[in-house]
Amino acid sequence: MRSTFVTGATGLLGNNLVRELVARGYTVKALVRSRTKGEQQLGDLPNVELVVGDMADVSAFSESLQGCDTVFHTAAFFRDNYKGGSHWAELEKVNVTGTRDLLHQAYSAGIRRFVHTSSIAVLDGEPGTAIDETCLRAQADADDYYRSKILADGVVLTFLETHPQMHACMVLPGWMWGPGDIGPTSSGQLVKDVVSGKLPGLIPGTFSVVDARDVALALVAAAKYGRRAERYLAAGRNLNMRQLVPLLGRIAGVKTPARQLPLPVLYILAAVQETYARLTGKPILLSMATLRLLIREEHRTCFDHRKSEQELGLSFRALEQTITDTVAWYRTHGGF
Repeated sequence: MRSTFVTGATGLLGNNLVRELVARGYTVKALVRSRTKGEQQLGDLPNVELVVGDMADVSAFSESLQGCDTVFHTAAFFRDNYKGGSHWAELEKVNVTGTRDLLHQAYSAGIRRFVHTSSIAVLDGEPGTAIDETCLRAQADADDYYRSKILADGVVLTFLETHPQMHACMVLPGWMWGPGDIGPTSSGQLVKDVVSGKLPGLIPGTFSVVDARDVALALVAAAKYGRRAERYLAAGRNLNMRQLVPLLGRIAGVKTPARQLPLPVLYILAAVQETYARLTGKPILLSMATLRLLIREEHRTCFDHRKSEQELGLSFRALEQTITDTVAWYRTHGGF
C-alpha cells in the first residue's frame, strides 16, 4: 500500500482516516463533494490531493483512481437519520449503486485492494446477546438506511465472486464519535445540544459508541491484514443514554437532564424536529427514523470484537478520552 484513495474524506471517519494515512507516510487522493469544505477539513495536510466528486456519479471522477493501489470507501448517504423524511432513491443511488460503480471503476484502474466501510446495521441479534459478524440482519427487519448497507455489502461480495484478483473486506463501525465532525453527525449534534442546554430529556435506547480514530485504525489494519470477503466489527463500547449523557455533561462542565422522556412526547418532538429540518435544512438530533431505530435496537448493541482483535489487532481507547477530545474539538472550532 503506497497510494490510497479515500471516499467521504471530509466526513467524521474519512477525515480521521486521511490523517492516519498521511501520518503513516501514504499519499492520499481524497474525494470531497466541495473543494471549500475539503480545504477547510484537510488543507493542513501534506500529500493529500483533493478530488471533487460525488458517489452519485462515480464515472465523473474515475480518472483520479489511476495510480492508486488501495481504495478506502467511507462515503455513505444517511440523511434519513439526521434530517428526517424518506430518501430511498438517494440511499440506493449512493450507497448501493455508487459502491458497485466504484468497485468496477477501481478495478478498471488497476486497483486490487478495496476496504469497504459497512455498518453494525447489517447485523442483528436477540436483546441482551453478544452479536458477532455472523449474525446477519434480514432485510425485512431493516429500515431504509440499514437496507442500503445490507445491499452494499452484497454488492461487494458479488463483485468478489466474479473478480478473483480483487481483494476486499468490510469494517463494521458502531456509533462514531471524535474530533473533526464538521457535519455534524448525530454524535456531534448530541454534543452540541447537551452543551448548549437544548436536550430536553433522555431518550431510550442502547448504543455501541466508538472513536472514529479507532475505526480509521481498523480500516488501515483491514487493508494490511484483513482476509478477503470477511467482515470485521469495530463497534466499540455498549452503553445507554443514562450513562452517556451524564458523562458528557461532566466532561463538558454542564448540567444534563436526568429524566427520560416518555414515548408519546418523543414522537411529537421528532415530528417537530423533522419540520424544522425541512424548513431550515439544518441537522437535527431526533428524526422519526432515529426514534424508531432506537426503540427497535434497544439492548441489541453488545458486540463481540474477538475476530477483529485477533486478526486486526483492534483495540479501543477510553470512552472518556473520546468524549474529551470531541468536546475540545468543537470548542476550538467554534461549535458552541
